[in-house]
Amino acid sequence: MFRELAEFHDWFAQRANANTYDISTVDLDQLDGWYFADDTGNLVHRSGRFFSVEGIEVDTDHREVVSWTQPIIRQPEIGILGIVVKNIDGVPHFLMQAKMEPGNINQLQLSPTVQATRSNYTQVHGGHAVPYLEYFLSPRPGRVVFDALQSEQGSWFLNKRNRNMIVLVEDDVPLREDFCWLTADQLRDLVHVENVINMDSRTVLSGMPFLFPGSSEQRALHTTEELLSWFTEAKSRYRLDRRLVPLSDVKYWVRSRRDISHELDLFFRVIGVRVRASSREVREWSQPMFAPVGRGVIAFVGKWLAGSLHLLVHARTEPGTGDVVEMSPTVNCCPDNYADFPAEDRPRYLDYVLEAAPENILVDVLHSEEGGRFYHAENRYALILAGDDFPTEVPDDYAWMTVDQLTHFVRYSNHVNVGARSLLTCITRSHDGGLPR
Repeated sequence: MFRELAEFHDWFAQRANANTYDISTVDLDQLDGWYFADDTGNLVHRSGRFFSVEGIEVDTDHREVVSWTQPIIRQPEIGILGIVVKNIDGVPHFLMQAKMEPGNINQLQLSPTVQATRSNYTQVHGGHAVPYLEYFLSPRPGRVVFDALQSEQGSWFLNKRNRNMIVLVEDDVPLREDFCWLTADQLRDLVHVENVINMDSRTVLSGMPFLFPGSSEQRALHTTEELLSWFTEAKSRYRLDRRLVPLSDVKYWVRSRRDISHELDLFFRVIGVRVRASSREVREWSQPMFAPVGRGVIAFVGKWLAGSLHLLVHARTEPGTGDVVEMSPTVNCCPDNYADFPAEDRPRYLDYVLEAAPENILVDVLHSEEGGRFYHAENRYALILAGDDFPTEVPDDYAWMTVDQLTHFVRYSNHVNVGARSLLTCITRSHDGGLPR
């Protein structure tokens, strides 16, 4: 336990110095255990497990471009992202892990108590067992407070879901190396520090309000039933057709020994990395990763309506999402990919967010994305307060909802996308739904 956050930062620096990490990029044909399949060109692991990089062909009426092909990560297994919570001296404390991921910009970030794919926690890699896993497998000690299958990045993953869990325990929990207890208030402060709390923690912590039920009431422009109807209407109105294709058949992408990249040098590259780490279940491995070409922007536009701050939520289509749309922030894209687009073809509200005056930016922080699959993927997370001139009437695939309403939908699978969940964690400043003003 840390009385002050300065003590945490000292501990965090000590953990970084206590372990050794060596991450280097390598040519794709130098990845140990990985190979390009002769018949498809797919990049696969010799075990047939973990994940593969394949091709996908997409056709939709709900994106800036109506059809395209691209590489995508296929990982048809459900991992566990879980946080143990214990009341210490009457205050809920969250058991967090200082964990290295090869794609993290600063290597070490705070992860959930357990962050493991099924291949990892069943020890396909032959490494050590995952600490604290017993709290998240039935029968388990403790009481489940939050439990939902949540989607991952639909732009880069095909139908990828992880089980997000918060488990409240009463018995003593042994504290292992690289783990620490933090209060909810400390986590809310740390989420506003650049690249400290990783994506997996942020998505699980979006379920934190369920630890404190009935603590907030916000007047809303729309009822929950109206929002569910809006969401169902969007899933029914728009079309998303996709099919897997051989990676070798993906158009406009170029494979070399070094990487796989788009011929216009946009979107992302598929690269190889070699990793050595003293604090992981396996000490040395290599793998492919997706490396974005530019920094993304994930932002909500907020507006005071009916006496409460409402967020402008987008029913967004992504190639790998589990359904036609999910609830997304107002803006969720990489601006560099649209630099040459005419204004009318750029993502809606992107320029509004990018041109926001400093006094209207309520949240603004840089965070890394999932460092196990994405290399130096970083997004700007922001909450932009709209002026009175911003219209209340919005396009059919957008809807205003309060923070409480959006958080309610986090309880259910395939409703709220990973960008929105991460940003929700950055927005909520107290369990009673308090927001920065």
